[in-house]
Amino acid sequence: MKAIRFHFEADADYFDTLVLPVFDEDDNSLAERYGLDELLTGLLADGDFEPKVGNTRLLLDVEGLDCQRLLLVGMGKRAALTPKKYQDSIRATTAALDHSGARCALNALVNVAPEGQDTNWALYQNTLHLQRSFYDYEHESRGDRPQRDPKLDCIVYPAQASADAEQAVRAAQATALGMALTQELANMPPNFCTPAFLADTARLLADEYGFEVNVLEREDMERLGMGALLAVARGSEAPPKLITLSYRGAGDAAPIALVGKGVTFDSGGISLKPGAGMDEMKYDMSGAAAVLGTFKALGELKPAINVVGVIPATENMPSGKAARPGDVIRSLSGKTIEILNTDAEGRLILCDALTYAQRTFKPAKVVDLATLTGACIIALGHHISGLMSNDDTLADTLQQTGDWTYDRLWRLPLSEEYDEQLKSNFADMANIGGRPAGTITAGQFLARFIEDDRPWAHLDIAGTAWVSGDKKGATGRPVPTLVQWLLQEAGQ
Repeated sequence: MKAIRFHFEADADYFDTLVLPVFDEDDNSLAERYGLDELLTGLLADGDFEPKVGNTRLLLDVEGLDCQRLLLVGMGKRAALTPKKYQDSIRATTAALDHSGARCALNALVNVAPEGQDTNWALYQNTLHLQRSFYDYEHESRGDRPQRDPKLDCIVYPAQASADAEQAVRAAQATALGMALTQELANMPPNFCTPAFLADTARLLADEYGFEVNVLEREDMERLGMGALLAVARGSEAPPKLITLSYRGAGDAAPIALVGKGVTFDSGGISLKPGAGMDEMKYDMSGAAAVLGTFKALGELKPAINVVGVIPATENMPSGKAARPGDVIRSLSGKTIEILNTDAEGRLILCDALTYAQRTFKPAKVVDLATLTGACIIALGHHISGLMSNDDTLADTLQQTGDWTYDRLWRLPLSEEYDEQLKSNFADMANIGGRPAGTITAGQFLARFIEDDRPWAHLDIAGTAWVSGDKKGATGRPVPTLVQWLLQEAGQ
């Protein structure tokens, strides 16, 4: 994906397009700065431009304007401007610029922001969405369909340059690049994006950015006793991988561990899923893809923090070798699990990965992310990810970070009462707890594998990692929240 050049006005000597936000009230003082107040007043009075959120109008060769194009962007009422409406206006801007012939735009949208947000937030959001607009699925599987070749090359911000402002722009662009990698991996067909391909991607990132990488093969997992992960992998011809990446930016400090579910195709196993929509089960590795995308952003930003990524990668397929409902398996932790439904496989591979991450790397905090439960979609829909945690401070920080990036999280409870649903007559626990509170019992299951009261959070991204329908594709979430949280943990 092409990287846009972002500049502050003091450092730029050229732009061919002015992007001007317009409100549907008298508060359009920003137009005066560019000598456009009379033009704008006339357009609004004559009804030639209706400044609803997302409306745009491109004007050429405006008298008195020192650039070729003027792009008007509707913002609605200033008092009613919300983060969502603001982002809608940015998206409308990116679409209009994409078809305008603009090569370098002065983007005055950063001079306005919703109530409670500042210029740095506006810089972050504009940079993130402008850079993200350049993503186009590039894999060879797309065939001969032509690649997008946007003319836009640079964005100039009419804002005061400062260390915080420059950091906001850098963080947003690196996040967008990480999201693009996440999207590309998740969008790939499952015959291309296999566990081995995820491992190769980790190796490429390690080569590019100097990460440490290690990949455990099936034999290594057998030797260690990863019975839960291997039970899921038994039905597939594709060998499983346990992938670890380590970024060291803070000496010997204990790392933060990110654990991402990497089921590259989930058929449900013996508990076979319905055929309709099963193609979308290629997205069941979105947690793994987001870990890799987050590491790409870390490689770009190089914050003063240590982070380890752990990715259990496998397919979940039916075969004569596949795990069956009723099987009892022994996890790496030593706890035994009765498999009541082979389609509840994500928690099985995650529990071994969580144990491995804690015992190998002794992390200060652990966050796992997974397209784990359809129940989370029922609870929260497709806009907000689920959050469960054993630590209030960690949960609050993640939720506040998600609010700021607008990659939002909503906390669901964990409580001993839910453990009753996981009881088994034949093992330490069952892998499902029935329909009631399905998202919570999945989190409660994972909580049993957190050792030493270590701060831990679980993100259920089943509803937010991709969209279906005509615009089917991966979203790149929750990379924005993870990257921003890690930067905060690093004091940046």
